[in-house]
Amino acid sequence: MAGLTAAASARVERFVDAARERTSTPPRRTRTTVVLGRALGVLVVVCFLTGLYSHLLQNPVGWLPLFPRPVWLYQVTQGTHVLAGLVMVPVLLGKLWAVYPRLFTWPPVTGPVAVLERGSIALLVGSALVEVAIGVMNIAQWYAFDFSFRRVHFVLAWVLVGSVILHIAVKLPLIIAFWRPVPADPAATEQPPVRTWPEHPDPDPDRRPTEAEAISRRGALIAVTASAGAILLGTAGQTVAPLAPLAVLSPRRPGIGPQGLPVNRTAAEAGVRQRDVDDDWTIRIVGATSALALSRSELAALPQTTADLPIACVEGWSQTATWTGVPLREVLELAGGTAGAGVRVTSLQVRGAFSRTVMPQVYVDDPLTLIALKLGGEELDIDHGYPARIIAPGRPGVMQTKWLSSIEVLR
Repeated sequence: MAGLTAAASARVERFVDAARERTSTPPRRTRTTVVLGRALGVLVVVCFLTGLYSHLLQNPVGWLPLFPRPVWLYQVTQGTHVLAGLVMVPVLLGKLWAVYPRLFTWPPVTGPVAVLERGSIALLVGSALVEVAIGVMNIAQWYAFDFSFRRVHFVLAWVLVGSVILHIAVKLPLIIAFWRPVPADPAATEQPPVRTWPEHPDPDPDRRPTEAEAISRRGALIAVTASAGAILLGTAGQTVAPLAPLAVLSPRRPGIGPQGLPVNRTAAEAGVRQRDVDDDWTIRIVGATSALALSRSELAALPQTTADLPIACVEGWSQTATWTGVPLREVLELAGGTAGAGVRVTSLQVRGAFSRTVMPQVYVDDPLTLIALKLGGEELDIDHGYPARIIAPGRPGVMQTKWLSSIEVLR
């Protein structure tokens, strides 16, 4: 029995040695891994901060102030969030490729530090892959899962950031050692070149790479950079108007859709029927002291405001359009004003999230927050929220409620 065990162990060790030899190519050196790790760390931080801002806009907390101006703020932050997340794909894959030989280290665990290192890597890789994967699926609006994307994406963001911090703490000596390239003349530097940890030997880290190795390592970084650049150019146009013609990878492109504006959810997808928005439609306004119902013609008879405001969606696309409607605060004044706690906006939609949203008072008070009746000088298309919708500066598109049913002051 012992002989069989020893023979099996020897076969496993020979397989691991062969796999390590095949995968330990020059580009997979520690310096390359550190360079890709730096880029990945920056992208994770950018995604986390911009995603946290989007989450707070969708789930406001009373003690944290929110600002509707500048009107393009959410357009920029969410566009940055999605673009950074997409660019993360080739960087993450490049990073995994660079550290792949480490999977064949034998024995796999050599002590407490190695256990902590393996655990941090497993947590980092697992959370990063799932986070990026479901993010890309959300951009494409392909929900092949039963869980709530928003909740899981938010929780995984904290897990990912925590795992990055843990990984940096475990690998900090190695990161410091390879933060900068090894100089041509180590004797010319004030500090002697630093070697790696004994647990993570790198063959002669003080040796300058040969010309072939330098080209190969440079080629690996160029490949990752080129892939990231292609993704960036192919998707940035959904947010950056001058790049719109290049947005061949974007699920939604500026200028394409009813009235020249993309749509995330059509009336049919939301369960809104034509008879729900016919001529007898009214919106119920519940103010601080009274309630009233207004028809579309009555709303159109009130003083109108026209403003250029962006519609910016969580999937990353955005487009500025010209909206015409009645300032929300002026409509609420007809019912006794507000109580200073914001309003609840309800839609006619029966399918999908955000049929009811809460709008903080700071947005209610903004003169550019409109009950919009027109888009680009024309009556709203039903897919854009006919007979009336909310459009407010600095708010996520999912909270720019379409097919209005009622607006109620919160007390």
